[in-house]
Amino acid sequence: MKILWQVSFRPLKKSKDNDDIQAKFLNNISKLDLDITLSVTQFDEEGIEDFIIDNKIKYKYFNFPKDRLPKNKKYSNSIMLKNTLKYYLDNNFDYFIFSNSDVIIDNKIADILKKNKNENHMSFIFPNILIKNGIKLNPTTPHFGIDFMAFKLSKNKAKEFFDLVLTYDQYDWGLIDNFYIACSDKLNLKTQNLYKDIKLIKYENKFSDFNENREWQIKCWQENFYYFRKFIKNNKLSYLYNFGSYYFLLYKLIKLKDINLELLTVYIKLYANLPIHLIKKIFKKLNFRYFI
Repeated sequence: MKILWQVSFRPLKKSKDNDDIQAKFLNNISKLDLDITLSVTQFDEEGIEDFIIDNKIKYKYFNFPKDRLPKNKKYSNSIMLKNTLKYYLDNNFDYFIFSNSDVIIDNKIADILKKNKNENHMSFIFPNILIKNGIKLNPTTPHFGIDFMAFKLSKNKAKEFFDLVLTYDQYDWGLIDNFYIACSDKLNLKTQNLYKDIKLIKYENKFSDFNENREWQIKCWQENFYYFRKFIKNNKLSYLYNFGSYYFLLYKLIKLKDINLELLTVYIKLYANLPIHLIKKIFKKLNFRYFI
């Protein structure tokens, strides 16, 4: 089974922990019983291609010069996706997979993908098992983020996906999960959460190693919100993709057949926080921040 696996790597030699995690990722997927070709888009980061070669895995490498990005931007998920889908269309693959380079996935994923006979289908894993500061958090602790998605697409459906991506811009951090899920909706893809069958380990990055912080994240999110809002409006998708946040995204993806007791616990904990989230959002909208 031929897999085109989209991933981008953080700069090397800035954090030993991060370099080790990315090496673990490559070692992990190289052992899967799948014919994997990486689709790697970088933005002038040095040493990444040699890093991949050293790990002896097939790849297609794209470099997008950083000076062609908007001022002070470091990377773009939409450019990565355009490159991947164009390569998917020009070649013959059974799946296109998106993941980050700080995850570890169980070997069972190979059998799961091979057994799936559905075309035009998107599988994902939510939630991940988060490793924070070297400590594994409780698996039922709710946290946002989908770090693995597997798309099984016909060429016609992949072309539709590619055309959607051409209408969207995204830079640095934020809203890429929202975009993938909104596209799945627009493309009428069947979806499945693989959580009860397989787990995904996610290592949280240290902001300080890459001159990033929460303020940077918020600024990026606000800028990307503008691009995403235009995409939602132009494609006549629900405005709740913008304003319903992750609560709406997960609502769109919930299927009874995917749920076990552990995942049910996650959802209960997550949606128990929804009233508080809504109250905060209302007060923020009214500019009454001193109440929060």
